[in-house]
Amino acid sequence: MPEEVFDPALFEELRKFDTPTICNALEIVLGGRRISGFTTEQFVCADPKLPPLVGYARTATLRAAAPSRASAQEARDLRMRYYEYAASPPHPTIMVVQDIDARPGLGAWWGEVHTLVHQKLGSLGAITNGAIRDLDFVAPGFQLLGGKIVPSHAFVHIVDFGLEVDIFGLTIRHNDLIHADKHGAVVIPAEAANALPRAIQVMVSREQLLLEVARRPGFTVADIRRAMEQGDDIH
Repeated sequence: MPEEVFDPALFEELRKFDTPTICNALEIVLGGRRISGFTTEQFVCADPKLPPLVGYARTATLRAAAPSRASAQEARDLRMRYYEYAASPPHPTIMVVQDIDARPGLGAWWGEVHTLVHQKLGSLGAITNGAIRDLDFVAPGFQLLGGKIVPSHAFVHIVDFGLEVDIFGLTIRHNDLIHADKHGAVVIPAEAANALPRAIQVMVSREQLLLEVARRPGFTVADIRRAMEQGDDIH
């Protein structure tokens, strides 16, 4: 089955909005509140000022608490296959790497070297429940969302790639469409992606009705009722 590729203009539009806005708009598109499809734990964000990430997931698992049991040649071959996978189209990509140690984050895969390497391979950033480091030397524009900050890489090594992973309660599969920023990450179902811009317009219009009256002097509960009634008429 061919991988679905979206119009780059859609990505540019979705980057204009934060991840909470995307989560809210998905409720409009998919028909109600949800308790899954987004991360549920707080990340460490390397640079909160960077714009949101929107891209195709490239998934992997790693460990850092003990050395790989593979031979040096086997480990090198696996790493090269991983890099080839990370570079595979469509682009742009977001690396999603689950630390599967019993205690995630003992050693960091993401730092000065790997942020630049993966950026050159077409990735906008990385999401991990594991560790990040080298915050002053992360490749410019490359976003990192990690579980913690540590100083060492310990015995960090890739275990597998291209498989289903779980990052803070969010299940992510190869080539899933991801939106992420300092708040966390959400998977955008393929069937909902193209409907999101219109849903965002509707949601923002509804919210603005209440925000505008709330900013006025003499704001009352009656104003809330009127704003909510007007909002119901926005489709």
